[in-house]
Formats: sequence, structure tokens, C-alpha cells
Amino acid sequence: MKILPLSAARTLHLAAQGLLTPPRRKASKADVLDAIRRMAQLQIDTIHVVARSPYLVLFSRLGAYSPQWLDEHLAEGKLFEYWSHEACFVPIEDYGLLRHRMLDPSGMGWKYAAEWHKKYRKDIARLLEQIRANGPVRSADFVREAGKSNGWWDWKPEKRHLEVLFAIGELMVAERRNFHRVYDLTERVLPDWSDARDLQPAAAVEQEVLRRTCRALGVARADWVADYYRLARRPYVEALHALADEGELMPVRVDGWKQDTFVHRDFAPLIDDAANGKLASTVTTLLSPFDPVVWDRKRAAALFDFDYAIECYTPAAKRKYGYFVLPILSRGKLIGRADAKAHRTSGIFELKAVHLEAGVRVSGRLAADLRRAFLRCADWHGTPEVQIASAPPELLEALAAQESAQA
Repeated sequence: MKILPLSAARTLHLAAQGLLTPPRRKASKADVLDAIRRMAQLQIDTIHVVARSPYLVLFSRLGAYSPQWLDEHLAEGKLFEYWSHEACFVPIEDYGLLRHRMLDPSGMGWKYAAEWHKKYRKDIARLLEQIRANGPVRSADFVREAGKSNGWWDWKPEKRHLEVLFAIGELMVAERRNFHRVYDLTERVLPDWSDARDLQPAAAVEQEVLRRTCRALGVARADWVADYYRLARRPYVEALHALADEGELMPVRVDGWKQDTFVHRDFAPLIDDAANGKLASTVTTLLSPFDPVVWDRKRAAALFDFDYAIECYTPAAKRKYGYFVLPILSRGKLIGRADAKAHRTSGIFELKAVHLEAGVRVSGRLAADLRRAFLRCADWHGTPEVQIASAPPELLEALAAQESAQA
């Protein structure tokens, strides 16, 4: 069994995630779909102090691209939305992997409002028939009687009805308009699907989900795999060894880890070069807080020694780093984080604070990498002026030196 340094595990993971090398050419619409297929899913979040998370995750991998391509793939039926990791865009060919959740949503917790469904079953059925007769709807098509909503816990009834119908698979998101969901009947969005013909047994589906998870991670441990698709929390060691017996995974050891570890077969040819340092990530970019690389806090800590928690839902007084803090990936390491805001009217990309991890040395190369990454991200947002309000003095000095050299 091969023994890998931690750096090799990082490299293989970033290779799987499409973060091994910077893009070599201008992105195309097809690249958007390819990137989502590589990750297996793309988490959705509506916060937009910078680009909304799904668009930013794609930018981290593709560089400058047209965000409307993601919207078009959804409207064209190449993607669908459902609860996988969380609310995610998922390739349409993977619909069957999540169909069992729709047919039996009892294990979905708050994502399926069972009591609401029970209480308002007739109203929900009536809304479904209205959509069948009159066509797709948005939540915004229904007037709120009690004024402005105070958040998801205060949704108007029709919004709750739509979410129930979405959770049980009666409705799908046919498209998004200004990022608002447009709901339509599943039978119209996906007319060629048949449960009787196409639905695989639950055990076979779980096995396939584990395969997709291991490929998306590149390097997998049993304590990681449940999180990726929000599978039941139970031991998966035997399941991963079974996949290894099938040739899907290669067992390895990683220095410093006691857990059984596996490399997906697609990345097995890279193991030797990753282990001896011939292959390493050369990407420097900003990541979304909802990027797969960091969305599992324990995995990010094990792979990158990076303790990351999303603070946008934390009261301001209790935040350590800021509201919407973007992890900074540089050459295979998570070296810091930036609290960012795109001021679109004034054209300013504000870095309210840049924090470097303990032990990160500010070199000329790092400063050059960061300057390029900040400028590329700012340009893509349409806010080309980068302003840094707070950062370590040595980083500010090095960035200023880089700017002078480029002047």
C-alpha cells in the first residue's frame, strides 16, 4: 500500500475539484457543465455581497466566464435543483440519485415541512392543479397579505406550499429569473422520466452516490463521504473497501492519518507524481464559503489544516473574520481569508480585511499571485478597483511593491 505525504492528498483532491491548474483558455458554456459534473453538484446560496456562491465557485475554476451560462443550462434542462448536499444544481443525468428522497422525504428534516403538508394538504393539491392548468409560477406571483417577510421562517403560505411540492418531487425548478425560482410540474420539466422504468433500487443508488462522492473528492475517507450528499451518518469503511475490491478505489495511507484512505481510480495515475512533488496545484484564487473544498469543516481541517466556519449567519459582534469571508487558495494550500464586498455602482472591489494563516511567509511570489487573483476576481465582478482596508503590514508592503513593478 502506497504511503502519501499530506501534500499529495491535497494535490489529488484539488485535481478532482478542477483546481490543479489555472484555466489555459477562455471559458466556454460547455465548461460550466463540465465543472459541475466534476464536482457532482453546485451548492446554491442567495447572499450576493460578491457574486452569488454558485457563480463564484465556477469562477474559481474557470476564470472569467458568463454567469448567464449557468442559468441557461438550468433552463435548457441540463441541470436540475434539489436537496443533495444542501440546495444544489445537479446534472440532470443524476436525477435518479435523488429521486428516492422525493418519494420518501421523511428523513429530510426541516427541508420537508411534513406538518405543514399534513395541515394544508388540500390547499397544496389545489395549488398543484392551478399550475397544471395555468403554467409555471414564482413565489412572487402570490401577494403577501401581512406585509414584508422577515425571513424563511416567515414565508407566505404559497411559498411554503411550493417548497413542499418541490421536496416531494411534484414540482421542479424550470428556470430562474433574476435568481428567483420558477416552478413547474415535474412531468413537464422532465417528461421522459418514469419511476417504474428508470428508478434504481435504493441500495444501488447509494452505491453510485458513494462512487460520485469519491470521484469528486479524489481522496476519500469513511468519515467524509456521508457529508457530500448528506447520506445517513453511519460507518462507511466496509462500503469503501467494497468499492476498492471492485477496482473503483485504491487504498492508500496518508502521513499523520490513522483512518483508511482511498484514491479514486481516475486519479490513481497521478499518485506517484503528486507524492514526489512533480505534480502540484499552481492555482491562486478566492473560494466561496460554500465551495466543496471547504464546506466540510472537518475535511478542510484534515486536508489543509484550515479551520473554516461560515460567519454570515453569526451575529456581527461574534464574528472573528467578517460577514462573507472568502478562503484564499494558493498553490495547494489555504493560506488565508478575505472579507470581501463588490460595490457594483462605484466599481470598487473592497477587501475589508485580509487575514493570513499563522506561519504563512509573505514572499514576492505570493504577493504577485495574490495581486493577480484579487484583480481577476474584481474585474470579473465589474468592480475593477481593488481597495484593501486591512491586511498584515508585510502583505500590504509586498502588494504595493508588485503594483509599482507593474506600473
